Amino acid sequence: MNICVFLSAADLAETYTRPARELARLIGQGGHTLVWGGSNVGLMKVVADGVHASGGRLMGVSVHFLVDKVRPGVDDMVIAQDLAERKRLLLDKADAVVIMVGGTGTLDEATEILELKKHGHTDMPVVLLNTAGFYDGLKEQFRRMEDEGFLPRPLSELMFFADEPVEAMTYLKESLGDR
Repeated sequence: MNICVFLSAADLAETYTRPARELARLIGQGGHTLVWGGSNVGLMKVVADGVHASGGRLMGVSVHFLVDKVRPGVDDMVIAQDLAERKRLLLDKADAVVIMVGGTGTLDEATEILELKKHGHTDMPVVLLNTAGFYDGLKEQFRRMEDEGFLPRPLSELMFFADEPVEAMTYLKESLGDR
């Protein structure tokens, strides 16, 4: 399966790199392909290194203004004209999405896939990996949106919340089978 992972390109503490390495190992050992922002820095590098070392494939989608951070030697790399095209290409190439810790770019990517799901434009599974409670506030906000009628579909149809990478991969396998 092609698993799009939205995540930070920042250098982060072990609290965040440990689960990133674990998810990467599970993706690679499963023979899956990582679809990611193509960066060779920070948490993006940690995940790409782990997937590659564990036997998985790497499919990157970067953007012109970040070309100096692109990882060399990947299986497939596309350079998009802008961030909107990058998001579209990432999602077009994916069978599933995992949202890991990140900043505004990750949040933008996460809300894009949720909008597409909300309006029925995709049915791919989406997992929010809530490492160390990073997304507790966002999870609460999503639940409030659901409770107060802002979501036309139940939150459980839009995304699955996982605390650990193994939960995320189990959910994806159950959702998509042995792709």
